[in-house]
Amino acid sequence: MYLKKYNLKNKNSLVTGAGKGLGMACAIALAEAGSNLVIVSRTKKDLDKVSRIVKKFKVKCKSYVCDINNYDQIKKIINDQNKIDILVNNAGTNIPEYFEKVNRKNMEYLVKINTIAAFNVAQLCTLKMLKSKNRKKIGGSIVNMSSQMGHVSGPKRSVYSMTKFGLEGLTKGMALDLAKYNIRVNTVCPTFVVTPMTKKFLKNKKFKKDMLNSIPLRRFAELPEISSAVVFLASDAASMITGTSLLVDGGWTAR
Repeated sequence: MYLKKYNLKNKNSLVTGAGKGLGMACAIALAEAGSNLVIVSRTKKDLDKVSRIVKKFKVKCKSYVCDINNYDQIKKIINDQNKIDILVNNAGTNIPEYFEKVNRKNMEYLVKINTIAAFNVAQLCTLKMLKSKNRKKIGGSIVNMSSQMGHVSGPKRSVYSMTKFGLEGLTKGMALDLAKYNIRVNTVCPTFVVTPMTKKFLKNKKFKKDMLNSIPLRRFAELPEISSAVVFLASDAASMITGTSLLVDGGWTAR
């Protein structure tokens, strides 16, 4: 009977960066659990592909081409929704550089998308959630996509870690402020997952070997292993979990 708590039927989930990689996997998993979708990405072709995939789950799916750095555009998209119950705040990126060689424009871009845009999307979705009169009864869930690099760091990861440590702090603060509304806020922190973003890094054989040696389970994560963690935190099965991080890192941070 307890497995029914994973059912997301009649819930509306908004997923950013939903066109590929982790965002796509999360959108599909949420649909499989019964949630209606609002998917956001910069590329229409990617959104169309996700929309076709989730049709088989008989859920509603709205897609929007949007750069989440465009505040006015993402605000309009969020405000136009009838209801939002779940946010998967997934859009983000990385530009690996050694600290002494960090390009200022790259640093500012990473802060803008990984932290500032994530804050804006979370706040806008929170305000939309609070417009539901029965919010305290039905609850809500915000899952910020962080990283193991929000808990530790590594070579060429100073700026990325800065943004993800910031996201971890934001998540804890949000959880405290929103608990009175029964809106839970958590992060999922993956280790390296083979996605379009990480695939280019893993072409370097030495880097790939070093990464595998840092993961006690000796393998990279698979997309369903991350998306299932997101569905868990989004669902009533995690109704007593807020302000924390679910590390899906194969033991990386246990060292």
